[in-house]
Amino acid sequence: MSNQFNPLNEQQLSALSSLSAGLNREQLLWINGYFQGLLVSSGSNRAADIPTTTKNSKYLKILYGTHTGRSKTIAGKLAGKLAERGVDVQSVALDEYKTRQLASETNLVFIVSTHGEGEPPAMAEDFYSFITGKRSPQLPNLNYSVVALGDKSYKLFCKTGIDIDQALAKAGAKSILPILTLDVDFEDEVDLWINQFVNVFAELPGSAVSDSTLPANSLQINQYSRKRPFRATVIDKVKITGRDSDKEVYHVELSLEGSGITYEPGDSVGILANNPPALIDGILRQINVSGTEIVVLKEGEFSLQEALSDRLEITVLNREVIQKYQERTGNTKLLEIIKNEVLLDQYLYGHDVLDLLEEFPFQFSAQEFADILRSFPPRLYSISSSQAAVGNEVHVTVATVRYSHKGRERAGACSTYLADRIDIDSQVSVFIEKNPAFKLPENDETPVILVGAGTGVAPYRAFLQHREANNQKGKTWLFFGERRFHSDFLYQVEWQNLLKDGYLEKIDVAFSRDQKEKVYVQHRLIERQKEIFDWLNNGASIYLCGDMKQMARDVQKTLLQIFETEGGMSEEKALEYLKTLKKEKRFQTDVY
Repeated sequence: MSNQFNPLNEQQLSALSSLSAGLNREQLLWINGYFQGLLVSSGSNRAADIPTTTKNSKYLKILYGTHTGRSKTIAGKLAGKLAERGVDVQSVALDEYKTRQLASETNLVFIVSTHGEGEPPAMAEDFYSFITGKRSPQLPNLNYSVVALGDKSYKLFCKTGIDIDQALAKAGAKSILPILTLDVDFEDEVDLWINQFVNVFAELPGSAVSDSTLPANSLQINQYSRKRPFRATVIDKVKITGRDSDKEVYHVELSLEGSGITYEPGDSVGILANNPPALIDGILRQINVSGTEIVVLKEGEFSLQEALSDRLEITVLNREVIQKYQERTGNTKLLEIIKNEVLLDQYLYGHDVLDLLEEFPFQFSAQEFADILRSFPPRLYSISSSQAAVGNEVHVTVATVRYSHKGRERAGACSTYLADRIDIDSQVSVFIEKNPAFKLPENDETPVILVGAGTGVAPYRAFLQHREANNQKGKTWLFFGERRFHSDFLYQVEWQNLLKDGYLEKIDVAFSRDQKEKVYVQHRLIERQKEIFDWLNNGASIYLCGDMKQMARDVQKTLLQIFETEGGMSEEKALEYLKTLKKEKRFQTDVY
């Protein structure tokens, strides 16, 4: 093989030769499809760069906006399928897309999530403002489709994607397929939609799309996912809050031995739990069934007991469930709640499915009841370990959710599953959820400021483990907040050792209940505002992890205040500075 244009080093070339030796034609085609899918989903490479057997193929661009990486994953799947059919396809992040190109586009697919209460993800903010604003152009020559990701637990479900779809239609663009809105459990719907889109796109006027030149399963890579999780063995579990703490936080270590699973600091682990047994028993009693009744779900047939255990969501309510319940029961009191946004928000908070049955009783059959409920989604936890340090393990830091409401004890499904129903040597179903929007800087020497409260410190443990494992002693500053120093200082000894060894340069802590006036991390930020602003002006990146509704919003307000005070900025300029940090990926958030 000539090395004149070979970009591989000797070790890579040897590995590739070993891999391809002795493969038959079908296996070579599979590998070809695999690498083709990797290339077209990379976000910066076009399928046109890959030799294909098809000439004059159609061209389509996929634009994605993501917070956790799911939209990018779907973009990669779609790109791979289209490339198999000879489509010249490009996948581009929305924060890298030049809006001036929009008027000249012919075929676009938008895949975009909604973050929090109707907000676009950071990488889609500029495009969203453009397409929904006064500068949006007329687009009579554009064919498009929108895939919108969201969570029905939130009021403004899939708002970002819906708004983009409406703006494109208003601009005269023609929809290839109607908008697809996806809840958190979306894999089956996405696969169906991708196949439908590829077939419909093939029928659009334009150059012909070829029949598949690769096996249909060429991109079905053996990897673990929500639908196909890995059974990880628990190798350690320890409570890391003190006896006198009013919080219950566990550190859990899981073995990935034999899975081939890899992850990076900043990624999340998805855990498929089961529901609290006491809640299941209460529901079965309330609807007066044994639990042995067979119900049909989209995954197949199960006993109602099994479905309530690990197939259906019962600890959390959302609008769709309440609406289905009201439509089936015809309950007028529940209808009044649905029609009143304030009452509905109040009812959604802290109530579960048993509350509905107790407060608005109705005699359901087992199947009728199952049809009302939502699929039980996995719970995602920020990974608190680096594979460079722990090898074939993944660690999570979990705050147990327990509370009393209306005379009944309540429990978080996954947190109490990990706290109460698994132990060392138990097996837990897991998969990795990539998070490209929460990553350490590419330059190891870039200073970083890490701001977290409670279990929001978990990914920072992974960051610092990674830096220590790779002997990267850069400027790293941790701000950590919790309730009490003696009982709630999570991973205290580890931080102290990292300080001593030079991997952590500074740490500032805020323990809100240790004095009369509550002190939070934002107060520590204000105390250090000049130095923080100097770090940022000298190229530092800042990270924020924690509760979205309170802590995260308070910290962002504090940062704006720091920019105004230390940078002499107006309110408008401070917002612009924060926006620039986001665009440069120097302000990253992992909020929940």
